[in-house]
Amino acid sequence: MSWLGPERRGHGRGLNENKNQYDDSRRAASYNPGTFILFYHSIPAMSVPLRSLTLSLPDETATEALARQFAPLLTGARGVPAGGRIHLQGELGAGKTAFARALLRECGITGRIKSPSYALLESYKVSNLYFYHFDFYRFSDSREWLDAGFRDLLRDDAVVLIEWPERAEGVLPPPDMQISLAYAGPGREVTLTAYTARGQTWLNAIVPPTQVPSLPAAPDADA
Repeated sequence: MSWLGPERRGHGRGLNENKNQYDDSRRAASYNPGTFILFYHSIPAMSVPLRSLTLSLPDETATEALARQFAPLLTGARGVPAGGRIHLQGELGAGKTAFARALLRECGITGRIKSPSYALLESYKVSNLYFYHFDFYRFSDSREWLDAGFRDLLRDDAVVLIEWPERAEGVLPPPDMQISLAYAGPGREVTLTAYTARGQTWLNAIVPPTQVPSLPAAPDADA
């Protein structure tokens, strides 16, 4: 299986390496869910992270296994309210779309799960739960997100996945969790950062992928 989606296969590591760097030099503002609507109109900055966890993912199978752990948390199967917002960051080919597809599939999405690279948004519905998968890679100005009319879709009771959220920096509310994927040899390193109480609940429920221990070398026949 390839880490690269069909629309981006062939792009090498390092292409547009500086395009997805998040500027965290600004002082972050706090986020109060009770003022969610007002928050949009105040042009928010990213809130202060509550907790983070960094894991090693040796291959795409490990990435998909991690993604599947989020499904019961987002659909309400674990006794927590359904819905939530996840921002996916990383270089081209780092595994953002692979993560999103595995998560959506585990949540019950059937049929083809398309990348939103060109349409900007792919939406789904399972029972009464809506799923919105965004990709802001093509945005050249953060105000394009507002012009596209996506504001009303960022609901607390829907599952919202956003790839390249930094392209709408300054106008997006903070996510419940930011998932940052980075190249680490043949695998990936992922950092999960919770920005809300909901995200922290998810983080507490994540089980790190099992690291397969290396087998001891066979003894020399002449020993």
